[in-house]
Amino acid sequence: QDHKQAVFWYRQAAQQGFADAQASLGYMYSAGQGVKQDYRQAFFWYRKAAEQGLANAQHNLGLAYERGQGVQLDYKQAFFWYRQAAQQGFVNAQTNLGNMYLEGKGTPKDNMQAVYFYQQAAERGGAAAQFNLGRLYALGLGVRKDYKLAYAWFFSAQQNGYADASAGLYFVAPKLNAEELVEAKELARRYAWLYHSRD
Repeated sequence: QDHKQAVFWYRQAAQQGFADAQASLGYMYSAGQGVKQDYRQAFFWYRKAAEQGLANAQHNLGLAYERGQGVQLDYKQAFFWYRQAAQQGFVNAQTNLGNMYLEGKGTPKDNMQAVYFYQQAAERGGAAAQFNLGRLYALGLGVRKDYKLAYAWFFSAQQNGYADASAGLYFVAPKLNAEELVEAKELARRYAWLYHSRD
């Protein structure tokens, strides 16, 4: 690996307007790989790529606005860019959009919209979204309380390596009888088939 050479070639392509190279250069500046870490430069290149419609750059631009990295913190702009990427099916953006609806950041709080975007990401295999969707079903936020569905999504998140999912299962499992537990695990297997079949 030679990060400096990578930066050199990304820059050549980025200056010619190639969106993927612009996004990659933005990442190198954000991570401090091959260049001194510089969030302003990361933001500059992410924006170039985002304005060309590149979903991962739109998501990273949203992150920059949400965290105030390289630009003044602005939840409304973060929400805008997450939405652009989410509409292209970008899982992390769908998850973050769900977070913003749940927390009322950059948009009025709306649990039902949070459920909608978590569902979109969860069905594509997003572990954080699966966990958050399980939590909303367990608490009855934005949806009718359903411990079986909560267990299924927590189980999916656990299978995807999400660390906090075990705590969710521990909370929900005692609320289900043996038959319901079997049904919940079968639901989780169906969800896994759904998102793996999209790969």
